[in-house]
Amino acid sequence: MILDKIENTHYYTTIHPGIANAFEFIKRTDFERLPFGKHEIVGEELFVIFKEYHTKPVDENYLESHQAYIDVQYIVEGTEEMGVAINRGQVPHQAYNSDQDYALFETPYDIVTVKKGMFAIFFPDDMHMPDITTGDSATVRKAVIKVRIQHS
Repeated sequence: MILDKIENTHYYTTIHPGIANAFEFIKRTDFERLPFGKHEIVGEELFVIFKEYHTKPVDENYLESHQAYIDVQYIVEGTEEMGVAINRGQVPHQAYNSDQDYALFETPYDIVTVKKGMFAIFFPDDMHMPDITTGDSATVRKAVIKVRIQHS
């Protein structure tokens, strides 16, 4: 997992070409004009899900992980907490669904706070629980950019 502010994207552009493209998308996009929903950037190789929602209590969520895509989650407006944990072979609460690219987990986790202008990158071994309230429910606008993992 990587957690940082958008001004520091230059530290991470060499990790994967899709991550560099995700940051370019974030920097050039006027999120005030982007409609909510899914938008292809490079087909199914790189796409964004732009959404607005109300944060919810931690006990209404599970940790999730992905195998086919890296998540780049960028907070456009608002603040949320995210649960994070490293996958060390924990047994999923809900087995991996390859059609929707996720497995769900119930395992101990840490909490990080992600504010407007910050991003989090989640790799396959990074379990994450987004959309958590920091107290009272609040409105968040977030771009979740899905970067397909290249398998050799």
